[in-house]
Amino acid sequence: MTRFADITTMGVGGHIAHFVEPTTRVGLIEAVEDADSKGLPLVVIGGGSNMLVSDDPFNGVVVRDARCLITVPDEAAPVEGGDRTVHVNAEAGANWDDFVAFTVELGLEGVEGLSGIPGTVGASVVQNIGAYGQEVATSVESVEVWDRETKTTRDLTPADLQFGYRYSALKASMYAGPGKPADRFFPTPRYVVLSVTFALTHSAEGTVGYGQLAKALGVEVGDRMDTTDIRKAVLAVRAAKGMLEDPTRYALADMATAKREANILADLDRLAALNHQAGIPAGSDGLPAPDYNRHSCGSFFMNPILSAQQAAALPEDAPRFDATMPDGTPGVKTSAAWLIDHAGCHKGYKISQDTPAGLSTQHTLALTNRGGASAADIEALARAVQQAVREAFGVTLVPEPVCIGVL
Repeated sequence: MTRFADITTMGVGGHIAHFVEPTTRVGLIEAVEDADSKGLPLVVIGGGSNMLVSDDPFNGVVVRDARCLITVPDEAAPVEGGDRTVHVNAEAGANWDDFVAFTVELGLEGVEGLSGIPGTVGASVVQNIGAYGQEVATSVESVEVWDRETKTTRDLTPADLQFGYRYSALKASMYAGPGKPADRFFPTPRYVVLSVTFALTHSAEGTVGYGQLAKALGVEVGDRMDTTDIRKAVLAVRAAKGMLEDPTRYALADMATAKREANILADLDRLAALNHQAGIPAGSDGLPAPDYNRHSCGSFFMNPILSAQQAAALPEDAPRFDATMPDGTPGVKTSAAWLIDHAGCHKGYKISQDTPAGLSTQHTLALTNRGGASAADIEALARAVQQAVREAFGVTLVPEPVCIGVL
C-alpha cells in the first residue's frame, strides 16, 4: 500500500486507502468526480514537494496525474513581423524541471530561473512558484481546469487566476484565511489543473534578474546570458542551499515514472559529484548517498507581508521589500529565514539532539527529515520555530506547504 512517505519529498505521512494514477484527461476527471460523488477526502498530488501529511492513515483518495506530455502548438521559430512568442502546452502531471529543461533545450526564454524547483506543472500555477527573479505567473497564457463545483472544464486566464506572491485563485479556494483550511475545498482546490499553456520567448538568452544569481555568474543584474548557463547556475545555487529534491527518491517504485529518465540520471550525476567533493561515498546500492538537507518541502514558511506599522517594529537591520497586502494596500515583505535565524533557530537547529527532524544545515527556511522522522517530528519542529519567531518579533509565520492533519 502506498504511503505519503513514499511520494513526498519530506518522506513522511501515513498509508493511503486509494491511490490512483490516471493516464488520460478523461480518467483524471473521472477519478476526481468519483471521489467527490462519494464524499471521500481527496488529494490531487503533484511531485509531493509542497505537502506535509499526518502519520495517520488517509482514508480517502489520492490522485496523481500520470500524464506528462509537453507540446509546442507554434513553430519554435520567430514568425514574420518579429513576434518571438512561442506557446508551449504541458499536461498537469509533467514534472516541472522536465518542462524547464525542455524549454531551455528548445531555445526558449521565460522559465530558466525556475530550474530545479520540485513538483509538477499543475502544481506550479496553484502555488505561483517563483525564484531568482522569475515567477510562473509571468509566463502563463491560460490554464485548463476541471471545476469541481460546476462539474465543467474551463480555461482560466491570468486575470482569472489572480496571481500574487505564492498565491493564486486556485490556492485561495482551499483556504478561509492564511493557513486556515476552507470547509469545502481542502486539501484539493476547487479547480483541478488539467493542462497549462505558457507563452515563452524564442531566445537562447535570458535576463539575470536576481543578485545572488548574478554573483554566481559573475555578471550584473539585468545582464543577458545564455539560458543554458543561467539554468546551470540556478541548479548550482539551489544545490548549495539544499533546495533541490533528492533524486534517489526515483528509485522507489511509486516514483519511478514520475520524471524523465534522462533527467533523473543527470540529477544523480550532479548529486554524486557533490558527494565526491565532500568525500561522501556512494551507498551499497550504487546510488549517491542521500542528502538529508533535500528531504524537505523546500521553503517551509512564507515570507511575511506586514503593514508599515508592523514592519516598523522589526529591528532596523531586518530585510524590507515593497509588497502588497492581501487587501491590496501597500505593505512590507520581510524575510522568514532572517526572522528564524535571528530568533535563535540557526541552521541545523533541533528541538533536542536526538530528534530526527531539524532545520537544514544549509538554509534556515527548510525543515528537514534527517532520516526516520515522522510527521509529528516535523510538526513539533515547525511549532517551535513559529513560537520562537512570535516571541522575538510578534510575527506569526504561515506554512507554505499544504498541511493535512498537522499544524
